[in-house]
Amino acid sequence: MDALPAIFVSHGSPMLAITPTPARAFLAGLGTALPKPRAILVVSAHWETVTPMVNAVARNATIHDFGGFPRALFEIEYPAPGDPALAARVADLLTAAGFATGIDRARGLDHGAWVPVMLAYPMADVPVLQLSVQTMLGPEHAFAVGRALAPLRDEGVLVLGSGSFTHDLRRFRGQAVDAPEAGDVTAFSAWMDDAIARADIAALLDYRSLAPHAHDEHPTEEHLLPLFTAMGAAGPDIEAHRLHRSTEHAILRMDAYAFDRVSDRPAAVHD
Repeated sequence: MDALPAIFVSHGSPMLAITPTPARAFLAGLGTALPKPRAILVVSAHWETVTPMVNAVARNATIHDFGGFPRALFEIEYPAPGDPALAARVADLLTAAGFATGIDRARGLDHGAWVPVMLAYPMADVPVLQLSVQTMLGPEHAFAVGRALAPLRDEGVLVLGSGSFTHDLRRFRGQAVDAPEAGDVTAFSAWMDDAIARADIAALLDYRSLAPHAHDEHPTEEHLLPLFTAMGAAGPDIEAHRLHRSTEHAILRMDAYAFDRVSDRPAAVHD
């Protein structure tokens, strides 16, 4: 198997699981646009720990880690198998890179993991693991974690960062899902996309100082850190491809990217 790209997707609101939007349609086609992985390692914004943790279970429970949404969301189950042996491999790679890493033998998948993976692989027939983020350690740490995981791409594992390209939920006031995009969201996203297209890693790691409205779009960083882990997992000589762009509720950019080595074949995925 050729090396799989490392992917970043935006999962937005949990309503993505049941609401027809361009981002949902994109994710629903993602699984057929990529070679089928032997397993998926999801780096989710919704599992924050002090040091990296990976879950190792025989079958994943579906964690409904939200409130105030329709009952239909709470009725969804995504019982994807886990892969304890691969979890040990992930922990070994991170430990060898100098990260004190733990294994959680009980945790299932939060909505940052099961929503996008369910849309892409609805049969729940691909093993799924989840890796936590360390929000207080910032982008450089997240990128280094990804770099340590780069060998997995050559082993048939899809490294999937799941967060949100913008995530200023303080400004959500019930806007329609297709409301026009706010100007500051456009400015931030344009800066990020340009830096990603140029693979300007130094600028991206310093995005909070350089990107317009960075602190507004990400008051806290947990929803952008999976982007850096996916980017790091590409290995050296990064080549980026934007797979999707759309906006929900005026403030949530739902962009997705694939990251390869320059020597890898580009992913055959389109908007």
